[in-house]
Amino acid sequence: MQADFITPTTRYGHGVLGDAVEWSGLRISFAGPRQPPWAIEIELPADHVFEDLQPRLVDLNLDGRPDAAMVVETDMALGAALALYGVQGKIAETPHIGRANRWLAPVAAGDLDGDGRVELAYVDRPHLAKTLRIWRFEAGTLTPVAAQAGLTNHRIGDDFITSGLRTCADGPELILVDAGWNRLVAARLAAGKISRRDIGPFGAQSSLEAALACQ
Repeated sequence: MQADFITPTTRYGHGVLGDAVEWSGLRISFAGPRQPPWAIEIELPADHVFEDLQPRLVDLNLDGRPDAAMVVETDMALGAALALYGVQGKIAETPHIGRANRWLAPVAAGDLDGDGRVELAYVDRPHLAKTLRIWRFEAGTLTPVAAQAGLTNHRIGDDFITSGLRTCADGPELILVDAGWNRLVAARLAAGKISRRDIGPFGAQSSLEAALACQ
């Protein structure tokens, strides 16, 4: 499976990722050993955009193969939401933030607590609310699991997101930055709650990359 944004658009002037160009379409491509390659294309309505850098592939059924794309889909009047798309189109979506020019920054998706279900993580309004939120995908729907304030992963104008998921000796952890952009933080989900711990100074993207590599 492969996913790419298509059809650039300037119809939404938020520009949080450093320019005025967003995307109005998504192409999801498939190829397998027993079938020829094929693809679907999703075109958003005129009042929506994909306000994102690139789709992220997600393995929703944990069989080792991606089967969905995780994207930021923005309603131009109601702000951003986190959405999942697959072979049949939209699978599930979180609520939109509630007003224009309000965004969320994805962190990662995976089985974050080892319970055999996939969770999606993002930072709600990384420049304002700075709140990590985790949702669980089950039976075709997304349900909120936990939230933790005081964390972020994006600065206005950056064309990259400063966070990720790592699995070191102690299991999966989300790596983000504290609200003041001074310290790296590892966040872990267990028993429906998020715990956080300081793992060192944040200096640049290289410090994040080292943390994600369990160094």
